[in-house]
Amino acid sequence: MLCQFAVKNYKSIRDEVTFDMQAAAISEHEDRIIKDQDDEMYLPVSAIYGPNGGGKSNVLAALHTLVAKILRPLYATEDNEDKVLLQKRIIVEPFAFSDSKNEPTEFELFFRTESAEYRYILHVKRDVVIYESLDRVKLETGRRSALYTRDDKGIVLKGAFAKLKVSDDLSKTLTLLSYLGIAYKGNAVVKDVLNWFEFGVDFLNYGNPIQELRMAISTSEDVKQLMLEMIQEMDLDIVDFRVEEKENNRIEVFTKHLVDDVETELSLSDESSGTKKLFGLLPFIAVSLLDGTVLVIDELDAKIHPVLLRHIIMMFNDMNINRHKAQLIFTSHDLSTMNSEVFRRDEIWFVAKGNAQNSKLYSLVEFKNEKGESVRKDAKFDKQYLEGKYGADPYLRRIIDWGKVNA
Repeated sequence: MLCQFAVKNYKSIRDEVTFDMQAAAISEHEDRIIKDQDDEMYLPVSAIYGPNGGGKSNVLAALHTLVAKILRPLYATEDNEDKVLLQKRIIVEPFAFSDSKNEPTEFELFFRTESAEYRYILHVKRDVVIYESLDRVKLETGRRSALYTRDDKGIVLKGAFAKLKVSDDLSKTLTLLSYLGIAYKGNAVVKDVLNWFEFGVDFLNYGNPIQELRMAISTSEDVKQLMLEMIQEMDLDIVDFRVEEKENNRIEVFTKHLVDDVETELSLSDESSGTKKLFGLLPFIAVSLLDGTVLVIDELDAKIHPVLLRHIIMMFNDMNINRHKAQLIFTSHDLSTMNSEVFRRDEIWFVAKGNAQNSKLYSLVEFKNEKGESVRKDAKFDKQYLEGKYGADPYLRRIIDWGKVNA
């Protein structure tokens, strides 16, 4: 699970912003919370809203950049087309409109595996690692321990890593976590950490044409059945699909339609762009729910029906369906789901820019009006958002009133 993510000095983000998946102490929808083994509470869903150009996509991009910075060296020698994007050199872009452009970008990530919660910190100046550290809390015992620190004075390995050795000529552009993944991939703690980065979080970006062509149709019957269930929510006449493997690891998908009791099979290539998009999205939704992963999607509402959007959100919210602690994090413009029936207040986030072109991130649960009052849990969230009452006006790139944000 993703617990918390903070970033400073990244693209439109000048000052540190914190995206928190820990459940706030509020009373609504208490049955829609992930309760971990140590009774800590986490959110299954969070949505980020804001005007175009306000910086909401940069929040997700920052997390993706951090994950890519860790994984790229591990994939450098692999012949895997799905991971070609991670094999590029990772250049971290700082905030450009102040002296911050000469300062490092700072990332801080808290995440959980089945056995532990980890805190990973990385400071990077363009592509050079300035500072790095990793700490662990064992969930069974609550015992905290530092695993390593790295700064300009050198590298100190601690705790479970104390007996490991690090090359004296470690590249300044290579994270120590990546190095440990290459040199000590059999180490249980290294494997636990890197398994989360590799398999515990996945990204989809509808603004990226390459990602739009990406498809993960699975032969798993569980995945297929969950996909068909979601397709039925859209009232499409698709009743089944099959996958054929072709040469060069290509796959071709065929959809089966039932119209007036007549079955017809079509190649997915002959379907509408919306149906193609659907088949590019639903496998990731299904796999996330079945495997308990974090799924991060920019513009989830793009080209999918609002009814399906609501259904997907509610599947993550339903702990009878979401039995493996899956989390869905996405940006959106769709207001049909911005209401108290679908979301808790701590699951709704806003991003907009200040006068210095710097993005501000804040949740609805921490928002205060002019009188210092919190937003009521039964308020008309969509109506008040359209009226600009939450600062991040959907029609203005800049934040309306910084004083309304309870920083």
